[in-house]
Amino acid sequence: MNAVPQERRVVTALPGPTSQELQARRTAAVARGVGSVMPVFAARAGGGIVEDVDGNRLIDFGSGIAVTSVGASAEAVVRRAAAQLADFTHTCFMVTPYEGYVEVCERLAELTPGDHAKKSALFNSGAEAVENAVKIARSYTGRQAVVVFDHGYHGRTNLTMALTAKNMPYKNGFGPFAPEIYRVPVAYGYRWPTGPENCGPEASAQAIDQISKQIGAENVAAIVIEPLLGEGGFIEPAKGFLPALAAFARDNGIVFVADEIQSGFCRTGRWFACEDEGVVPDLITTAKGIAGGLPLAAVTGRAEIMDAAHPGGLGGTYGGNPVACAAALGAIETMRELDLPAKARRIETVMKGRLSALREKYDLIGDVRGRGAMIAIELVKDRRTKEPAPEATAALAAACHAAGLLVLTCGTYGNVLRFLPPLVIGEDLLEEGLDILENALADL
Repeated sequence: MNAVPQERRVVTALPGPTSQELQARRTAAVARGVGSVMPVFAARAGGGIVEDVDGNRLIDFGSGIAVTSVGASAEAVVRRAAAQLADFTHTCFMVTPYEGYVEVCERLAELTPGDHAKKSALFNSGAEAVENAVKIARSYTGRQAVVVFDHGYHGRTNLTMALTAKNMPYKNGFGPFAPEIYRVPVAYGYRWPTGPENCGPEASAQAIDQISKQIGAENVAAIVIEPLLGEGGFIEPAKGFLPALAAFARDNGIVFVADEIQSGFCRTGRWFACEDEGVVPDLITTAKGIAGGLPLAAVTGRAEIMDAAHPGGLGGTYGGNPVACAAALGAIETMRELDLPAKARRIETVMKGRLSALREKYDLIGDVRGRGAMIAIELVKDRRTKEPAPEATAALAAACHAAGLLVLTCGTYGNVLRFLPPLVIGEDLLEEGLDILENALADL
């Protein structure tokens, strides 16, 4: 396995000449609807570095959108996946099963919150996991309505587009969408009209009132929420909001689904973000960080709920692919051995310290938020009105890219810069990346 040197190196303008040649080929062969954050083509990646085809090395504050938490070439992931590749690539678990799938489900039962009996089903992507969680909840409850939240993101399939709050680029022109989806307010502290200190109780009361009056609790199959909202702007629901919704669900026979696709697997400083307030979901969806970069997703939950679907009702040809399962076992081994929840908490300490100091210095930064290695800054034109600053956000991201720091934007208003470094990143690279950000802010 080639070890990628853990140092930033920019030897050409970005993108370099070889990347530009590949970009021309891409434009001719790849559909226009598939975007890219940077037109820089990767050659190798590992630790906190992505190396491109021109020999540039970029500091990685994206992790392939929270996927390569253990690094993009973690030893245990490569070792286990390579061994499985040599044995067999596929049989389809629904045809002839294999131990790796079962072992991943056993690990999920151990790691996810709650000490109740649990079962899992494995899939290919986060959207598939969410879609199947809804199927399971509907089967279990005999109800149809699904409640989701402002600023939520759940995927790009027809059902998960309906669950997603943001129109562009995810939904625009792709309807009609699935019915029986209802959206209610989320506890967005920074933008709550009466202030963050009132947000949790007021937002939960408002959401519960809307569910009760507009839908009827007895008609709701599932409440689906990200315990720390991802694409919608790294919104950390104000304290008390999630426990109130979970209690309402429990009291009314509603399946409470935690979408931990971006926030799960050590990303927020715990194995799962919902643990922060002691919330135990009925079902939890995972993907992204689960398998060190290979496509795998899961729905894990209370055994009696998971068993509600009839035999043959869940599955998919590639779901729980044996190589992806082997990679997941390697990723979990790495997370345990390196204590990656603690690494995520250390990243939070470093990043929030630096970013809070930058907020004191630059009025452009309205808010610093997030947990673990899922941190963001929200940029505003005016701190008093909190008018979003999407143009400045795009310019800041572009300046970081040009200097060799890979960052991502997000947010319903396009004004949030999000930071998702691999949990194995060296602290020197973390600090250097923050130096680049600081210089880019100074030059705006």
